[in-house]
Amino acid sequence: MRVTETYSRVRVGKNLSDMFRIRNGLKPGDALSPLLFNFALDYAIRRVLVNQDGLKLNGTHQLLVYADDVNILGGSVHTVKENAEALVIATKENGLEVNADKTNYMVRSRDQNAGQSHRIRIDNCFCEKAEQFQYLGTNLTNQNSIHEEVKSGLQSGKACYHSVQNLLSSSLLSKNLKTKIYTVL
Repeated sequence: MRVTETYSRVRVGKNLSDMFRIRNGLKPGDALSPLLFNFALDYAIRRVLVNQDGLKLNGTHQLLVYADDVNILGGSVHTVKENAEALVIATKENGLEVNADKTNYMVRSRDQNAGQSHRIRIDNCFCEKAEQFQYLGTNLTNQNSIHEEVKSGLQSGKACYHSVQNLLSSSLLSKNLKTKIYTVL
């Protein structure tokens, strides 16, 4: 998501530049920009009537939002498309738009035939199908499998151990210090 039709000027000393359009993202350096963006996006999300056929986790329909990353989960391509279209309409009212270059979709289901389409059209952009993606450090797959997440965690643990292996095998450090280093990992 991003703000559209935003203009700015630059002041250098006493000189003020002509107005120019901000084409990508928010106005750089403005402390209020992220806050205002979040308010606009939150308002749009609350206005969307999410399709009741969507995927439920812990009894709630899922719309994962962190900063400008929005993930809509659903049990079918139809549900994801319908909910995404409703969100696009609501965000347009606030001057936000979907960044088509960063937009993918994924249907999360144990059904092997779910989400057979490779591209879906939402508004005026085409979204490619994703088999998996990472959200806030967690690997999500279209088959609801935790195999990749466990594998990723093991790889991170091994990398962390190997980064301090020399410290743990050193005779210069006490056993208590090595225990503290190991428990922090």
